[in-house]
Amino acid sequence: MRWGNDTSLNEFILVGFSLRPQLRYVLFATFFLVYMFILIANMLIMMAIWLDNALHTPMYFFLFILSVSETCYTFVIIPNMLATLLSGGKPISLVGCALQMYFFMSLAETNCGLLAVMGYDRYMAICHPLHYTVLMNPRVCAQLVSVCFFSSFLFSVVTVYLIFQLPYCGPNRIDHFFCDSAPVLQLACTDSSIPESIVFLAAICFIVTALLLILISYIFIINAILKISSAQGQRKAFSTCAAHLTVVVVHYGCAAIIYLRPKSARSLEQDKLITVSYTVFTPLLNPMMYSLRNKEMRLALQRTMTRMFCPQEA
Repeated sequence: MRWGNDTSLNEFILVGFSLRPQLRYVLFATFFLVYMFILIANMLIMMAIWLDNALHTPMYFFLFILSVSETCYTFVIIPNMLATLLSGGKPISLVGCALQMYFFMSLAETNCGLLAVMGYDRYMAICHPLHYTVLMNPRVCAQLVSVCFFSSFLFSVVTVYLIFQLPYCGPNRIDHFFCDSAPVLQLACTDSSIPESIVFLAAICFIVTALLLILISYIFIINAILKISSAQGQRKAFSTCAAHLTVVVVHYGCAAIIYLRPKSARSLEQDKLITVSYTVFTPLLNPMMYSLRNKEMRLALQRTMTRMFCPQEA
């Protein structure tokens, strides 16, 4: 990255929620408790899937990878947010800001891809049950995950590079709790239309394309479910998709509001509040939906906890 001649700033100041100092400690306690729950819940899910042979299936393999990605995703954002809440405004170097933006973008786009892959997995399981284990073999699953990670991390390199090639000469206060693209680009000293277009293009590629793939998958899934003769069979088939659908609606809904709106309709204050929902509360929703509503996962968690704390009973 070119940090030199055109860029006189060495650091930014993340304002976070310092404009509401009366809520600082309430927000800190809330986000800290949520973060602890996210970490513990995702660790338990990963341990259950890793240790329980009954969960060694493509569906739970993708859930394991999603839990890993979500854990890294929250680690990029929430600890820094908590530090900002305590300090009332936290300095971050340009390199640190670029790295945070890069990993946030990469992991957010990866999660979009993983949710699309999980939709495809449900389509294969419900519409092609007899060939499911052959079509979704370990090699295919690994290839799908690799495509999600590789495309996301590669595309984010281009986006972040273009954003930080712009000159930043002041002011240096970012009205956000992390280095997101829109508030950073507002501080550029020159025209930022090209990086803004690239960010919008990335949103189109990873949000709209992935969402379309999910919708197509569920059109075939619903059609297959309606052909099931028994009501109990229909409910069982749909229950395997309910958690995924709930997470998809929340995740893509919030992301679309932030990144697919025209620039004239944006408000950084509103964006900050909406961003909290998919950087904090969506990762909280994922383990709840995939564990509390899933009988297999609940039983696996019970077996895992028994092995950990009561090994003589396992």
